Amino acid sequence: MALTDSARIPAAPDRMARDTRSVIAGAQQRETPVLPPAPPPAAAEIDRVRAAVWDALSDFLEVQRETLAAMDPSLVPVIDEVCALADGGKRLRPLFAYWGWRGVSGEGPRESDAAVLRAVAALEFVHASALVHDDVMDGALTRRGRPATHVGFASRHGDGALAGDGDAFGVGAAILVGDLALVWSDELLRCSGISPTALSRARQVWDTMRTEVTAGQYLDLLRAAGGLPGVQGALTVARYKSAGYTVQRPLQLGAAIAGAGERTADVYTAIGLPLGEAFQLRDDVLGVFGDPSVTGKSADDDLREGKQTLLVALAEEAADDEGRRLLTEALGNPDAGPAEFDALRALFESTGARAQVEQRIAERTALARTAIAEAPLADDARAALDALAVAATTRTA
Repeated sequence: MALTDSARIPAAPDRMARDTRSVIAGAQQRETPVLPPAPPPAAAEIDRVRAAVWDALSDFLEVQRETLAAMDPSLVPVIDEVCALADGGKRLRPLFAYWGWRGVSGEGPRESDAAVLRAVAALEFVHASALVHDDVMDGALTRRGRPATHVGFASRHGDGALAGDGDAFGVGAAILVGDLALVWSDELLRCSGISPTALSRARQVWDTMRTEVTAGQYLDLLRAAGGLPGVQGALTVARYKSAGYTVQRPLQLGAAIAGAGERTADVYTAIGLPLGEAFQLRDDVLGVFGDPSVTGKSADDDLREGKQTLLVALAEEAADDEGRRLLTEALGNPDAGPAEFDALRALFESTGARAQVEQRIAERTALARTAIAEAPLADDARAALDALAVAATTRTA
C-alpha cells in the first residue's frame, strides 16, 4: 500500500622566510611526490568540525574524569563509559548545528568559531543519553560494536562478585549514565564561551529539543505496547524521537546562536523535518538489512526487540494472513532464531514495504535538498548541508 499525503509529517602560524633558491634546488633533487587529490571544500570543512567537536568533548571529559575520580575511584568506570559513548558516531547533530550557525547572520556581534564548536558539541551528550536510555528500553545487547551500557555494567557486577541481581544493577547504572550525560550536555553548553545573549537564545531551542526527544521516547514505548498503530503512528514516533533532534532543532540551535529570526527557523524546519525523517527511516532499514560488521550491531536486534518501524507498519498492511501470522509470532519474540528473522526480512521485501520505505527516503531527501538549494544561506553552508543531507541518508552505518 503506497503512502498517501495524509501519512506525511507536517511540515598557519607565521613561518620564517626561507631562501627560495635553496628550496627550488632541493626540490629538483627529489622526485615529485604523488599526492592524493584534495577533498572538496565542504568535505574538508566537515572533517574539521568533526575533529573540533571531539577536541571539545575530550577536554570537557578530562575535567570530569578528575572530578569523579576525586570523589571516589569506583566512579572511573562511569566516566569511561561516557567517554566510550562520545568517542564514536557521525557527529551529525553538531555538524547540522554548526552549519546552521555558519549559514546565517543575525543581530549583534558574531560569536567566535571556537565557542560555537564547544556549544554544538554538547549535542553529543544529549545523543549519548538518548542512546543509553533507548538501549535499556529496547533490551539491546550491543551499541557501536561493543556491549550496550546496561550489558557492560551487568558484566562488571559479575566480574566484581557484587551482591544482588546483575541485570538490575546494569539497568540502574545505565539509567544513571544516561542521566549524567544529559546533565553534562547542559554544563558544556553553558560553559562553551558563547555570549550570555546567544546562550539565552539557544536555551529556548535547547529546551524544546530535549522535551521533544524525551516525549518521543515515550511515544516509541507506547507504540511498542500497541498504541499509535499504523503508518501514521510510525511516522509520529520517527518525527519526535529522532527527526526533530537530529536535524531540525540542531539547525535552529545554530540559527539561535547566530541571532537569526523566525524566518530562518521556518527555513530550517523545511530542511530539517524531511531530512530528519529520511535519516531515521535509513536507520530503520539498516537495523534490519545492514551489515553488522559495518553497523556495529546485529541485523536481528531490531526484529528480536520488536521495533514497530515504518517497515513493519507497511508490511502489516500489505501482508496476507500467513504474513501477519509471521509478524505476530516472530517479531519481538526473544526465542526466535535466524530462520524466523530471515523470513521477516523476506516478508518486508515481498510486500513491497522495503521498496516503499526506500522511495520515501528518496522523496524526503530530495525535498530537503531542494529546500537547501533555495534557502538564503551562505554558499559554504549550503554546500556543507547538502553534503550532509546525502551522507545522512545514503549511509551504511
